[in-house]
Amino acid sequence: MDLKEQIVEILNTVIGEDISDQMDDDFFENGLLDSMATVELLLDLESKLNIQAPVSEFNRDEWNTPNKVVAKVESLIG
Repeated sequence: MDLKEQIVEILNTVIGEDISDQMDDDFFENGLLDSMATVELLLDLESKLNIQAPVSEFNRDEWNTPNKVVAKVESLIG
């Protein structure tokens, strides 16, 4: 499984639905993520992908779509 698939799987688990066909949809505008789910997402990404994504440095505009999450995680790994 490649990185993007792993991230989408984590997102699907946190959100509770398959978002693989909504890669540019805004989580927050669509009511799919709230502040508690965002923290859960960051913790899951950190533990499963071995990255550091501190909540204190979270910028909603950089994490509001699945494609942006993939890009952000890739930048944290790379």
